[in-house]
Amino acid sequence: MQPQNEVSDEELKKVIADFLAQGHVENIVAMFRREPKYYAWTGEILHDERFSVRLGVSVLFEELRAIQPDRVALALPSLAGLLQAEEPLWRGEAVSILGIIGTAEALAQIRLLRDDPSAQVREMVELVLEESS
Repeated sequence: MQPQNEVSDEELKKVIADFLAQGHVENIVAMFRREPKYYAWTGEILHDERFSVRLGVSVLFEELRAIQPDRVALALPSLAGLLQAEEPLWRGEAVSILGIIGTAEALAQIRLLRDDPSAQVREMVELVLEESS
């Protein structure tokens, strides 16, 4: 049983998503800077129906790439799962964040979707790869 004053990981993921939805990205940047394990939650946080959360994740990773470029790749495993999602929206969102991360490994994962069944995902892949070259 969890002590009363501790927040579960699931509750914390919801708080992070809610803060991103409200535009409080700076608070989440500070959290990610202090606790690298949060990078592993990126795919789950990104997989949110609220556009404002998904936009917040993009802003978050723009900020994190600028201040902790060596850590942003910690999100790759969680984003790889979204690249396999049935819904094209989630594959496209993952491609977008991988493009922001921009490492060779992230770009390699993006290239795997060049032949995606969704024209929108293929277009996103080409745009991201074009911007990274």
